[in-house]
Amino acid sequence: MTDQAGAAAHWDAAYAQGDGTRSWFEEHPDMSLRMLDSAGVSALDALIDVGSGAAPLTGALLDRGFRDLTVLDISAAGLQHARDRLGPRADQVHWLTADVLSWRPRRHYQAWHDRAVFHFLTIDEHRQQYLHTLDTATAPGAAAVFGCFAPDGPQRCSGLPVARYSPAQLARRIGTTWLLISQDREEHITPAGAIQPFTWIALRRQS
Repeated sequence: MTDQAGAAAHWDAAYAQGDGTRSWFEEHPDMSLRMLDSAGVSALDALIDVGSGAAPLTGALLDRGFRDLTVLDISAAGLQHARDRLGPRADQVHWLTADVLSWRPRRHYQAWHDRAVFHFLTIDEHRQQYLHTLDTATAPGAAAVFGCFAPDGPQRCSGLPVARYSPAQLARRIGTTWLLISQDREEHITPAGAIQPFTWIALRRQS
């Protein structure tokens, strides 16, 4: 089994254990929307949500008038939860079942959103593959928003080890091509009632 197939199977199995409301699930994507606003992202921008899974952000963006939305996730099961939630509006979204590490973008996006994917990359090679995809999918002037576990966040999630970051650490890891323009902290309350501290940053691509 390839690494990609193994990762897809892992996340499909995770979603199969419930209705999509896993520990990372949030009913309202308030922080995502706040950080996108802080980066000046508007409904006129083409936005890609990486690792969206069953998250409700897509619906919230459609409510705001976004019409060029792409959702990418390695789990077909997670994407199906999101499609089912949107109902007929799912046809307004581009859906991609792919591994962000090996996916090859065919266009540029003005906004990149990643909540709780990058912190699963604990091997430098995988982080470099991710950043290569990020750079290929964007151009100077693009915005990127990341939500990752904070230094006092969990050390594991969904049975996997994670990396934890302060805003400065996360910005440095993304690279000098990107300028940090906004940061915040969130104490996410899981559906089971546990608290997961998140670090949030918004960046602007410089070159």
